Amino acid sequence: MDRDGDIPSGYQRERHLMTTPLRIVLPGLGAVSTTLMAGVMLSRKGLSRPIGAVTEYGDVDGTPIRDLVTSLDDIRFAAWDPFGEDALTVARNSNVLSDADLAPIADELAAVTPMTAAFDERWVQALEGVTHVKTGTWMEQAEELIEDIDAFRAAGERVVMVWCGSTEAYRPPSAAHFSLADFERALKEHDPTIAPSQVYAYAALRAGIPYANGAPNISVDIPALLELAERQSVPICGKDFKTGQTLIKTVLAPALRARKLGIRGWFSTNILGNRDGLVLDHPDNFRSKEVTKLGVLEELLEPESQPDLYGNIDHAVRINYYPPRGDEKEGWDNIDLFGWLDYPMQIKVNFLCRDSILAAPIVLDLARLLDLAARHGEAGPQDWLGFYFKSPMERSDGHIEHDLFRQETILLEKIRSFMVSTA
Repeated sequence: MDRDGDIPSGYQRERHLMTTPLRIVLPGLGAVSTTLMAGVMLSRKGLSRPIGAVTEYGDVDGTPIRDLVTSLDDIRFAAWDPFGEDALTVARNSNVLSDADLAPIADELAAVTPMTAAFDERWVQALEGVTHVKTGTWMEQAEELIEDIDAFRAAGERVVMVWCGSTEAYRPPSAAHFSLADFERALKEHDPTIAPSQVYAYAALRAGIPYANGAPNISVDIPALLELAERQSVPICGKDFKTGQTLIKTVLAPALRARKLGIRGWFSTNILGNRDGLVLDHPDNFRSKEVTKLGVLEELLEPESQPDLYGNIDHAVRINYYPPRGDEKEGWDNIDLFGWLDYPMQIKVNFLCRDSILAAPIVLDLARLLDLAARHGEAGPQDWLGFYFKSPMERSDGHIEHDLFRQETILLEKIRSFMVSTA
């Protein structure tokens, strides 16, 4: 026992913390968030399985990762959303899960009602009929978000925030983003260059809770908020969940590089009919997504080291809003490559995937692993979580790793280090 007799130390202290509730707070109560909630609720009732979650099915040296993180039984949820529908209504409208799956957890989902959101239609112009929003300056809204967070922690809950809201319009950083002092001044002045996701990130860091950015928004990836994360000793990570097409890209490109096969072009296109597809139909919002998707190949292939093979690639990415498809996204990739004696070849990939089914386990993993990092005193950018993102935060050496298998190695090595520190 500790000297004061309250809490065991080392590994036992970890177990004690893990049995207290972990609240996952989600800006954005849409298809991804409700699919996550439903999956956790069904799994802990034994009615389904949390497939796709590394924290459930992965292991390190034979030790299940689920033994190191908070149990599904101890996870709670809350959300903010600019629309006021409860999680059950949203889940039904999203058409991701069947009525048969939703029926056993209907009351539990219906109890999750969103808090009013920090929102600005200039950043997500495709959404109409938005009324469930906070008012006042950005700083006033940030203070309200902190009050929302503190209300949960009154019961002793640990809290992690994962952005599951819409993709915001692409805007490069402004003068307000380069120091914390300037950023806080801009919040008070309701500076239009500050995005809602940055208000959430600021509130999370001020409240001392970890933050993950699941969209391609710049969000926490600015000097002002990096400064705040370090000052508050809070772990952060992002950006943009690596779900379908980019997941495949980060597997195929390293294989082609390993075999030293050349690439002339890589054309990627998607059709998607959910709210995310609607938002991305606007060119300003699509630009945010395009930036994260286009950066992957250059980092993976390192064209400067093999200019003959990868120095002149035509790389294009398209996303098309197609309402009949709903959440059942379809991605096509055409890869024009060349091999021995410059003879041309092609690879074609057609991935019929489900956007929210792929994203939900990522949210669960990130929340659990950020909480694990926080319990071990980690602060600032968590580059070891790049496994989950299209555009990972830079590592300490300035390198951004995109190779999925290298990312997995880095992820497991970090988890191993946590195991050693609590042995």
